[in-house]
Amino acid sequence: FILGETCSALLLFISIMTMFMSGVVAIFEYDLKKIIALSTLSQLGMMMFSISLGLYELAFFHLLTHALFKALLFLCAGILIHGAGNTQDIRSFGGLSLNFPLVTVCMNLANLSLCGVPFLAGFYSKDLIVELACQYSWGIFVLLMMFICLSLTVLYSVRLTYLSFVGPYGGGTLISVCESDYSLVGPVVILSFTSLVSGPILSWLNFPAPVLIFLPVFLKWGALFFVGVSLLVMLSLQGLTYSYKWGAVSKFSGLMWFLPWLTGQGFSMKTLKNA
Repeated sequence: FILGETCSALLLFISIMTMFMSGVVAIFEYDLKKIIALSTLSQLGMMMFSISLGLYELAFFHLLTHALFKALLFLCAGILIHGAGNTQDIRSFGGLSLNFPLVTVCMNLANLSLCGVPFLAGFYSKDLIVELACQYSWGIFVLLMMFICLSLTVLYSVRLTYLSFVGPYGGGTLISVCESDYSLVGPVVILSFTSLVSGPILSWLNFPAPVLIFLPVFLKWGALFFVGVSLLVMLSLQGLTYSYKWGAVSKFSGLMWFLPWLTGQGFSMKTLKNA
């Protein structure tokens, strides 16, 4: 490894904890832009995880594919915020698929690509990272945390889709004419096309020779198993999106595990207040 064994192990630990923290926080978040930003943080952790294993080309490959479908996700979020009366609270959404059918299709396409659904852009990079990581002897804990972080991605993506497009209407003001503005939906349609075809194209450009991976059957099915479990957990925690019984947990997650206070915010507020 170019980084050395100690630096690689430290980067591995930080990247896994970053993926885990951002996934857990996104589950309790209601701000649409914060959820997408936390998913970006999670995918950056995935890239650093790949670098810690020495898979530098795969990290760059995932950076390219992630840039395409995450740009699509942000543009769709901007249209939804504009069409919902400039509100970012997903509890004010609900049933938007009836008013924004095109944006719904494009945003769900970006979410599926983020989750690593086969044959979309995110699948070609995430699947390679996961399967090659399974070949390294870092221990069962690292593999288990990696699969848990993947399932968290599916969990908050499905939660976002449910609250925004499937769940009951939240009562906000809707402006359905957004989809008639071609300056808004034009780039969304173009990025949707790239989210479909960029995965294999970039894969052929970056890896001209096929990558052969030999894994036991239980590791091959590991990612699919954890994705299925995360879907079941999401269905069992539907009350989490509306109830306030999780106040302490929500506050702890909403404050990013108190990291802003530990990394300077608390000290800055104290010193500026005294000044």
